[in-house]
Amino acid sequence: MFDALTAATAVAALALAAWCGWAAHRDQPTKDWHFIGMAVVSLLALVQLVIGVVQLARGEKPEQGTTIFVAYLIGAFACIPAAGFMSLAERTRWGSVTVAAGGIVLAVLEVRLYDIWGG
Repeated sequence: MFDALTAATAVAALALAAWCGWAAHRDQPTKDWHFIGMAVVSLLALVQLVIGVVQLARGEKPEQGTTIFVAYLIGAFACIPAAGFMSLAERTRWGSVTVAAGGIVLAVLEVRLYDIWGG
């Protein structure tokens, strides 16, 4: 697995979580700038998904199993978009809290992906 991309995705997810957490602290919903941040983090997760699938197609194997690795890759990719859609449904500070929680969850998923691959 590409370690630098995993670290960058985790750091970007934590930065997004802090940013949306700050918005929630100020009693603000998610705004357009937050959605741009979500798009950047989602793009990083998409690149990671593609690289992971390519590595699997080339015959490389994760230490803890291919099925669990693919499941975590898909979950990591879907995490921030799901939180973003839920924040659209809740246009209060709780929408920002939802995205902040999604960022923390994505960072944890990245650590787990690193562990599954054998890092």
